[in-house]
Amino acid sequence: MVIGIPRETHRTEHRVGLNPFVVRRLVRDGHAVFVESRAGEDAHFADEDYRRAGARIAYAADEPYRRADLLCRVGRLESDEIDLLAPGATVCGFQHLAVAPRPVIERLLAHRLTVIGYERIRDARGERPVLVPQSEIGGRLAVQIAAHYLQSGAGGRGVLLGNVPGVPPPTVVILGAGTVGRAAARQALASGAHVIVLDEDLHKLSVLSREVDDRAATALVAEDRLRHYTRIADVLIGAVHVPGERAPYVVSEEMVQSMKPGSVIVDVAIDQGGCVETSRPTTPDEPTFVRHGVVHYCVPNMTANVARTASRALANAALPFVLALATGPSRALADDPGLAEGVLLYHGEVADPVLGRRLGVPVVRVLDRLAEENRA
Repeated sequence: MVIGIPRETHRTEHRVGLNPFVVRRLVRDGHAVFVESRAGEDAHFADEDYRRAGARIAYAADEPYRRADLLCRVGRLESDEIDLLAPGATVCGFQHLAVAPRPVIERLLAHRLTVIGYERIRDARGERPVLVPQSEIGGRLAVQIAAHYLQSGAGGRGVLLGNVPGVPPPTVVILGAGTVGRAAARQALASGAHVIVLDEDLHKLSVLSREVDDRAATALVAEDRLRHYTRIADVLIGAVHVPGERAPYVVSEEMVQSMKPGSVIVDVAIDQGGCVETSRPTTPDEPTFVRHGVVHYCVPNMTANVARTASRALANAALPFVLALATGPSRALADDPGLAEGVLLYHGEVADPVLGRRLGVPVVRVLDRLAEENRA
């Protein structure tokens, strides 16, 4: 199979779809890999690293697309990139189609592509193995970012995100006890902060509590609690995730108005629309804005700022699925229902129920369609 690894075109995306380690495995298994020149540059993987791994370096930007049976990216395709692919090709990456522009989805459908969202793949334990490492990084990074923007010179309250003798520690409120929330809680506790985590799932709160030896306060989500905890927060981290859907607003604008001047919101859920009513996407060039006296950091794909770490983590997690897909997508999907769950579009048909409801179109079940193809 021919596998393409293009350079990410979004100017704030510094990660790369696969690193030389995974390329070496693919080449060893007999596959041809075309890597766009400088695709790994921002993550400090040189063309020569890929060449030594057995890849062919493509100097024309469209070549990895034109040649690819399987295209491995980080983010969603842009409109002008879709037409570069051969109809029927398979595309992997973090898709987040629930918040994608409708014209982009329609072009993907028209091109009869099979689109696999890394964020939707499940493993045998019911976890999302490709998403989890990025979520872990995002949770830890959110605390580092908040620590910076709490400083006076960055517009914050002038508070150290740590524990100084004789000075009460700052309060970090985390919305969500999933992977992002747990990683953020561990990082914030390690810094010496007072940590409060809210979630609607008691089991997730119990798991978190055991992980941190009961050092974090936990509470079930309720409006009165949200109002109280947002008022006392020095840092609010939005870690709400609903697979395949837009994140719900959990914190209202009124709650933001009640927060301390110079406090910081890091809305990690901004990839899915954000979970704070006052959030809006920002860029690394202008990563923050102030609303009601509160500093908001809402950069999508924030792990792109630690591109080498995030690219290596992505490649490690995606490796077994890419190796399986390289033997033939139909076979790989039939053999692995968890991988099949990651299919959002299948040969020009919508396979994701959430996306189907959004578009108002019928949804095909991938495993049923594969069974039909085998009988034909």
